[in-house]
Amino acid sequence: MSSSRLDTSLMLNRRTLLTAFGASAAGLGLAACGAPGGGAAADDGEAGSNLRPEFSQAPVTEIPSQYADRTNILFWAPFTGVNFEALQELFTTFNDSQEDIYAALESQGSYADLNTKFTAALQARQVPDIVCFPEMQWIQFYFSDALAPLDDYFDDEWSLDVYLQNYVNEGVAAGRTYVVPFARSTPLFYYNKTQYQAVGLPEEGPTRWADLAEFAPALKSVSVAGQPLMPFAFGAGDNWYGQAHTWAWGGQLSDELTVTVTDGPMQEWLEWKAKFIHDDGFGYMAQSSMTDFTTGLSAGTHGSTASLRGATESAEFEIGTAFMLGGIEDETKVPTGGSGLSIVKAESQERQDACAVLFRFLAEPENAAFWHAGTGYLPIVTESLETDTVTDLVAENPNFGVALAQLPNAQTADEPTWYQAGATEFATAMAQVYGDNADVAGVLDGLQAAFEEVIEDNREDLEEVKSS
Repeated sequence: MSSSRLDTSLMLNRRTLLTAFGASAAGLGLAACGAPGGGAAADDGEAGSNLRPEFSQAPVTEIPSQYADRTNILFWAPFTGVNFEALQELFTTFNDSQEDIYAALESQGSYADLNTKFTAALQARQVPDIVCFPEMQWIQFYFSDALAPLDDYFDDEWSLDVYLQNYVNEGVAAGRTYVVPFARSTPLFYYNKTQYQAVGLPEEGPTRWADLAEFAPALKSVSVAGQPLMPFAFGAGDNWYGQAHTWAWGGQLSDELTVTVTDGPMQEWLEWKAKFIHDDGFGYMAQSSMTDFTTGLSAGTHGSTASLRGATESAEFEIGTAFMLGGIEDETKVPTGGSGLSIVKAESQERQDACAVLFRFLAEPENAAFWHAGTGYLPIVTESLETDTVTDLVAENPNFGVALAQLPNAQTADEPTWYQAGATEFATAMAQVYGDNADVAGVLDGLQAAFEEVIEDNREDLEEVKSS
């Protein structure tokens, strides 16, 4: 699931991070070409090392007695609810399989929460061993020299080759791998199949936004708690889905590092949405759009593939899922989503090596399949697609196969949202139109300026990453 909370405290830029962590641009350049992990790194903490002796491990509390006297590694996870429970079960299996490593798991809330807490941990120089940031937002921590390269741990059994290839390049900078895929996803269109069937609409759901507008009057004829069933619920943090909408209308947030928000298609898209919501009354801003959907107040919403298990268990009706709706064509490109695993540089090579053992375990096909079945995240390892766990699940509940079918449409989001500040600005702009019916042209003028500031503030880093 993409992160997008309207919290201006998260608008860290490159200069803020460098100042906070005492790093210099020159030092970061050396770090980008530095020694990898795998036990061969320098141990003096200088630029080029994968160790930072001045950074210690954050407290690992309540170690079960059967796992005592092992090398403890700590994962600050951006997962809650059923997703956290599924990961806890995987960690228990891992710990039971080990004699020398104990992997501790702590939920930090959302991706945005993790961003805030990890930033504070770096400032305090007391850090977890593993973090998990969404899409491209890990690069701000790469440029603060916080992450260790992984390549020297790779061999014939575990490397980037085992993963779905849509996601592997998003973890590479300056020719080195800093993130391996784990909780990866794409956005989906969720709808109430039971209500669609009841009013005679196609049970496979709409294909384009124009279809949904055509279906909306029939859905609103249904009464729920004395009120018309709302065809669609939007949320305050819909920027991830907004990327797909932008592409669906033929627009883009940027052409490489040139911001293109005001070039035309995005205005057509937001004006169409403003009419859909405010003039036609077919949509609304919900405090929690997925909650309104699973409780039956709305007939549709957006969600990550990672919401599928939780939504299925919560709803008392049959859920349908479909590709993200098209605009000018039936299908649209969709942004890759979710997150991957990174090792945090600190004082211990032993702990970094232990983290790599855990990453290798999580990439085993059956374990990747278990994580998919328990959450809805993609079965990120190619061989896991052929496991009985995945094939049986898709046969039992075809919704789990929709994201796999949509995978060829997945691509990396446009550059302005690679930073939390850009993602937040996009979500804010959409909320101004969706919630307040603000003037679209004025909103886009403000977004153009905000994105340009994000790009200029990080231009040097972005050019380095994109040229590597």
